[in-house]
Amino acid sequence: MANNQNTDDKSRKPWWLFGILIIAISMASSAAVYYLLAPNTSAHADESQQEAPEPEPIVAPTPIFVSITPFTVNVQSDYYEQRLLYIGLSLKVGDEETAALIEENMPQVRSRLLMLLSAQYAEELTRPEGKEALANKILALFDEPFGDPQPPLAIDDVLYTDFIVQ
Repeated sequence: MANNQNTDDKSRKPWWLFGILIIAISMASSAAVYYLLAPNTSAHADESQQEAPEPEPIVAPTPIFVSITPFTVNVQSDYYEQRLLYIGLSLKVGDEETAALIEENMPQVRSRLLMLLSAQYAEELTRPEGKEALANKILALFDEPFGDPQPPLAIDDVLYTDFIVQ
């Protein structure tokens, strides 16, 4: 009976070696996968720095405004004899050249505005739609040049700073 135990021990040894070999291979493959897929390894950190540099912060340009001093204008009315409009404006312009040109021609700008505003009806100006339509008409005033050789004006918006209909 002693011979049977020796043969059983010899036949079991290769299976243990095979099991240890499988465990070692699975540990090595797990380590390789972790190294290749881990985002914090030095190789991956160098690649990510080369691929995506830090974006520069976006800086919005400083808006340029041209203020038109407030003035009072008689406006039309269907129901009353006399109605007044007190209005102050600022123009948002796209460049310094446009701002300088408007400032140089301010008397002509104010004259055009007075003519446009005096033709408006008070009842229309009290509604938001009337104010929007007036802003569009004011923008259209600047389509006509102030002088003969004039560069195109870059006027982006008309802003009301004062607006009273009485």
